[in-house]
Amino acid sequence: MSSAVVPQPAVSRANGPLRGRVRVPGDKSISHRSLLLGLLAVGETRIEGLLEGDDVLATGRACAALGATVERLGEGRWSVRGVGVGGLKSPDAPLDFGNAGTGSRLMMGVVGGHPIQATFDGDASLRLRPMRRILDPLALMGATVVSAAEGGRLPLTLKGPETALPLTYETPVPSAQVKSAVLLAGLNAPGETVVIEREATRDHTERMLKAFGAEVTVEPHGEHGRLVRLVGQPELTPAHVVVPADPSSAAFPLVAALIAPGSHVTLEGVMTNPLRTGLIATLIEMGADIELTNLRDEGGEEVADLVVRASALKGVDVPAARAPTMIDEYPVLAAAAAFAQGETRMRGLHELTVKESDRLAAVHAGLVACGVEARIEGEDLIVVGRGRAPGGGEAVKTHLDHRIAMSFLVLGLAADAPVAIDDAAMIATSFPAFVDLMRGLGADISLEAGA
Repeated sequence: MSSAVVPQPAVSRANGPLRGRVRVPGDKSISHRSLLLGLLAVGETRIEGLLEGDDVLATGRACAALGATVERLGEGRWSVRGVGVGGLKSPDAPLDFGNAGTGSRLMMGVVGGHPIQATFDGDASLRLRPMRRILDPLALMGATVVSAAEGGRLPLTLKGPETALPLTYETPVPSAQVKSAVLLAGLNAPGETVVIEREATRDHTERMLKAFGAEVTVEPHGEHGRLVRLVGQPELTPAHVVVPADPSSAAFPLVAALIAPGSHVTLEGVMTNPLRTGLIATLIEMGADIELTNLRDEGGEEVADLVVRASALKGVDVPAARAPTMIDEYPVLAAAAAFAQGETRMRGLHELTVKESDRLAAVHAGLVACGVEARIEGEDLIVVGRGRAPGGGEAVKTHLDHRIAMSFLVLGLAADAPVAIDDAAMIATSFPAFVDLMRGLGADISLEAGA
């Protein structure tokens, strides 16, 4: 298991407008998948702009443990020499994923389709996260859970079948991780593996599989869903992957620029895949001044520069159907809603209860601590803004969750009083340069000595 990280308290406070032009780190979803598909291709995959956060680096180490040669060539530049579908070996030691929920779940799909055995482990937060939604379809494909902690949690040992069974699987909840795990397992199954989604989720796996030479087709299913077909046992070919800037990371300086009076910030090269832009759509509905410029294609993904200006926001009703396109951005949306005029209702947030923490409860508690009127009704979060800065001035518990930590540091940049968080150390899992980048825009964020 990962060694404990010493907590690092932090404080943010208002310091005038934010100004500047920055590029946030590479997209975490694309970074994980580029390493995994590099492992499953025959030959060398070159990656530019890889997010070098703890989560992604854990996935890189796991790929090496399964047989790939993974090498850092320079800042954000990596080489992966893969062994091909069907060519993986059982790792010699447990795969330690730290806090990487995406990396661990997607790698379960890879292992679950191959005749190998691997033990998965991680930090205290990852050990609490449910894995059954991944394990259930893998069992239908022939994988076996040799051992697991209570509730099918980590640490667990997974054994793949001699020959994986192709599967037609309808995901019980909208989850790109479940869909991706089934497709990755299906790579080593003869015949066709089909995943049916009632609500379309992030399609990075489908796009990247095509880029690596897999035969994948996607068609509409029902009102909002998709049906994905994958022909198994391809020989994947190496690709040159350019990782666009992560919209989930861009969300933090974006919201900070909206709520800090007088701010004007440009965020370069942010992915604008339609299945990742729910936050931008919601903020524009709230009255945000966000301009998408220099639209282009990078590595098969839509990309744009976002020009953001401080704005007077109003409360809106965010439909549950939008959740798959912004599931990681609700905490920072809640921070924006604290400054809006009127009630913002975010509907259908069950998935937030099974993230790095119970994000729904953690966001609510943090808002209340900062003097914001907020309540939970069923699976909905309601935030009542007064059209002005909230009080702030309280310590917020992050529950080892990087997005909770960054969201409340953002809130503190425009609150009446400073906002303290109990731990900023885990921000390194997804956005190692967060504090430096925000300071470069003019933010006042102080890191205290570790407890």
